[in-house]
Amino acid sequence: MSSTSTPTDSVFDVVIVGAGLSGIGAARHLQKHSPQLRFAVLESRQCMGGTWDLFRYPGIRSDSDMHTLGYNFKPWVERKAIADGGSILRYIQGTAAETGIDAHIRYDQRVQAAHWSAREALWTLEIAHPNGGASSTLKTRFLYLCSGYYSYAQGYSPTFAQEDSFTGPVVHPQFWPKDLDYRGKKVVVIGSGATAVTLVPEMAKQAALVTMLQRSPGYVIDRPGEDRLALELDQHLPSGLAYGLTRWKNVLLGMLFFRLARKRPAMVRRYIMNMTAKELGPGTDMRHFTPAYAPWDQRLCAVPDGDLFHSLRAGKAQVVTDHIDHFTPDGIALASGGHLPADVIVKATGLQLEVLGGIRFTLDGQPFAVPQALAYKGMMLAGLPNAFMAFGYTNASWTLKADLTADWVCRTLNHMQRHNFRSVTPQAPSQVRAEPFMALQSGYVQRAQHLLPRQGDRNPWRVHQNYLADLLAIRFGRLHDGALQFQ
Repeated sequence: MSSTSTPTDSVFDVVIVGAGLSGIGAARHLQKHSPQLRFAVLESRQCMGGTWDLFRYPGIRSDSDMHTLGYNFKPWVERKAIADGGSILRYIQGTAAETGIDAHIRYDQRVQAAHWSAREALWTLEIAHPNGGASSTLKTRFLYLCSGYYSYAQGYSPTFAQEDSFTGPVVHPQFWPKDLDYRGKKVVVIGSGATAVTLVPEMAKQAALVTMLQRSPGYVIDRPGEDRLALELDQHLPSGLAYGLTRWKNVLLGMLFFRLARKRPAMVRRYIMNMTAKELGPGTDMRHFTPAYAPWDQRLCAVPDGDLFHSLRAGKAQVVTDHIDHFTPDGIALASGGHLPADVIVKATGLQLEVLGGIRFTLDGQPFAVPQALAYKGMMLAGLPNAFMAFGYTNASWTLKADLTADWVCRTLNHMQRHNFRSVTPQAPSQVRAEPFMALQSGYVQRAQHLLPRQGDRNPWRVHQNYLADLLAIRFGRLHDGALQFQ
């Protein structure tokens, strides 16, 4: 791994795909821990920020606290722990600007295919330019995939019967129109996930009535928008120390709650139901907030400072649990025979998963099938050389795992340079049994199981949803563990 490449050299040491939260974080780790390596960040859009630039719907915010969604190297200093999308975008942009990462980003470059040559120990990337221009190629020794897990080009948007008959606008949150006017109007939001519970209270501030139409209820939990302990620590301790203590407090509390939910689901279910009933007040029909599944079979929806509950109590919003029979010119006809009048319909129906940026991989001319590959510690794929991936947690903040992965990538690259290794490839023994990569029952996961890689039934092929387990296995685990093959 030579560090003598010049700026005109066409071969990079590392190419990071994606300039979102993970990609900017990965670049900063490379800068800090592997400064001898020449890297580039390829971004398919014309701006950085990923999710936090793409989504522009009203109220867009994190569903994790920023003390764990933030980077381990850059304290979150704003008051709001459950932050709005604009604040998170500024945090990402500030990280890139203050460290010079922005100079390494190449915009309007979508990686369509990656071809590995074992003889050269190089990846050749086929790059399209969505905003015009001929396709191009680029060579790199290592590929670092930080492109998230869903398609930016399309959301999940099921077609309903007679949808074209509706005379008002039908929008998807992923493609929110700048000029959408819903002031004083009746709005129906189809869905019950994180996007829906964010949209409903925010739109209710201006709309006449917002109805959240759900097929089945999900768990909704009130969380404080500000972390009181974090604010107190900030007043008395250096920002880095205060941030670290708050981060660990939130990590441990989150792990404890998740473990309790898996071990004692009935008890946790009662706790959530009682808390929800108290928030909603007497007379509420709790069937709209009583899921048929156990806590953490799907992600829980956090509502900061109970904003959704406030809108429901004020009569500015309502929840209806029913199935859609068909659209009408002025609303939605329900399977139960009822009708919901609407001037605007929002299809908060979810994401369309896209694995590893939808890149096609070949190894010496032979196609590589991602869905058939086992994940090594959730960071590489068996049989895929010199390729790392950032894939976060489903039960905690994405960045916790992304930071661990970035630290490990740098440690691995530095080790390879010291020992003059050209490639590293995880190899899984034949006796490892394949299991689903993600255990969530959420619709967006189930729809994409055929696209996702697999995990194994033993370490290091398990994909842990446990930060402490990963901290031990990734940060302190041996590189020469018998699974990684260095050449």
